[in-house]
Amino acid sequence: MTLEILTPDKKVYEGEATSVTLPGTLGFFEILNNHAPIISTLQDGKLTIRGGAAKEETFFIKGGVVEASNNKVTVLAEGISN
Repeated sequence: MTLEILTPDKKVYEGEATSVTLPGTLGFFEILNNHAPIISTLQDGKLTIRGGAAKEETFFIKGGVVEASNNKVTVLAEGISN
């Protein structure tokens, strides 16, 4: 699936991933290939990407929203750090 992570001022990440673990408002959840369409709010926490160019990458986000549909996942984060 394709993953894109955006903040208000820049594109932080764009690439392929096999799974993404996100800090949802009600707890952590994972999005895998062929996931059902979803839109969810995110809280501050760790976002983990698996299966991209590196084996595993981690970012710390400051809230936001995620949308997944047709193997495309878009994370709109209010802020981010590695």
